[in-house]
Amino acid sequence: MGRILAVDYGKKRVGLAVTDPLQIIANKLDTVRTHDLWQFLTEYLRMEQIDCIVVGYPKQMNNQASEAVRYINPFLKKLKLTYPEIPVELVDERFTSKLAFQAMIDGGLKKKARQNKELVDSISATIILQSYLEQKKH
Repeated sequence: MGRILAVDYGKKRVGLAVTDPLQIIANKLDTVRTHDLWQFLTEYLRMEQIDCIVVGYPKQMNNQASEAVRYINPFLKKLKLTYPEIPVELVDERFTSKLAFQAMIDGGLKKKARQNKELVDSISATIILQSYLEQKKH
């Protein structure tokens, strides 16, 4: 059984999270610059077996896609063309940044550490992945 990789795609940075090989626990993996993502994915997928890629998909409160899909949809298209053997699932990512920020507060991180946007992105990816795992259970 391979891992599940989660992607919180952004214009500047991409938060990444991954499960353990048994697909039970979501862990933050890394945050990379968006323009470095393809190189990172190539290297990571060479080393790890990935059964599925979960991508956070932004929606508005009325359940319609948000404006951010303008840059996420081209990424999704290239992802599916580049790795056609790996299924891609979309997960509603509403509130993940707020949840990540709250998790940082609850975890006792100081204000300076909470301003680290790379940390927020990787925690957001972990929340997206955990949400996917919980949906899969039910």
